[in-house]
Amino acid sequence: MFIDPGRLEIRLRDEFGGTKGQSRVVVRQAVDLADSGQYTADVGATLTNDVVIEELSDAPEGAPTDRWNWWIGSLEIAYGGYGRFGIQRYQNRE
Repeated sequence: MFIDPGRLEIRLRDEFGGTKGQSRVVVRQAVDLADSGQYTADVGATLTNDVVIEELSDAPEGAPTDRWNWWIGSLEIAYGGYGRFGIQRYQNRE
């Protein structure tokens, strides 16, 4: 696995703030995206923690979930088929 969930969760909060609930749901979606192979097939690169952080850094201000949805929306426009990786709801637990 190229996504290290524990480290990604910490990096998301360090870089973008937000709650544990927000960072955890982004991590779950990132793992699902990596496992699907769709990103690698479309972009030709492996999805890693560094890629997620770099891509979310390009997003406008916002919590990790906002940034994730912005990036997923960009991938949806560019390639299609990414809507299922968007975040609709999550439990906001600290």
